[in-house]
Amino acid sequence: MNKKTIFVTGATSGIGLKITELCIAKGYTVYATGRNYASLNRLTTIGAIAIQADLRQKGDIDRVVSELPCIDVAILNAGLGIFENAFDLTDEHIDEMIDVNVRAPIYLAKRLIPKMMEHQNGHMIFISSQAGKVATRKASVYAATKHAITGFIDGLRLEVAPYNIKVTGIFPGPIDTPFLQKADATNAYRETIKRFLLAPEEVANAVVKTIDKPVRAVHLPRIMSITSKLYAIAPSLVEQLGSGFFNKK
Repeated sequence: MNKKTIFVTGATSGIGLKITELCIAKGYTVYATGRNYASLNRLTTIGAIAIQADLRQKGDIDRVVSELPCIDVAILNAGLGIFENAFDLTDEHIDEMIDVNVRAPIYLAKRLIPKMMEHQNGHMIFISSQAGKVATRKASVYAATKHAITGFIDGLRLEVAPYNIKVTGIFPGPIDTPFLQKADATNAYRETIKRFLLAPEEVANAVVKTIDKPVRAVHLPRIMSITSKLYAIAPSLVEQLGSGFFNKK
């Protein structure tokens, strides 16, 4: 049995659920957190150690960390997206995206890394998004949160390198999970890009693969790495090509 201890956030649905299932199947000791009690209870039946928490609350973050042993790999996956023009979003929606996508992973990293430093070993895996490389219309705030966490990933990698701690950024395109339905209740975005949707299993497998073979970054699909590089060179062209992904209401 594999002796590594893994911590997964957002483990109750989407790719977080798939990642958790794969890690358990590989014999890892898995601590899983999420808000949904029913999903967490199901995960306990297959071997996960479940901790219910709302990562929008700093008190819950502190409680989760206090219940964790020394973690070998932290997979910070929990994310929230609401696809709408910035001027149409409520302040509460903006706060939620910032809390879940930016504050929570930064707070967790800050709290988990000192133990990794003591042991001179560890691996932080952050699930970002291609939106953290290329912004699109009706995703300005969501993209802002993913750009923020992408910057954090790149800076943190340099800060923890002397302690033999690896940092991996995962940058998937749109994934066929309930996330899309929550992000866009109209379902228009999903219909527009349905030919390009990634299977959650594909993303989860790519994430779990990095546990044994840490890399700097994973772009899914691989062509997306070309898109982000092209955006740095010719942003107007990429914006024109991607403008149809978010239709007007």
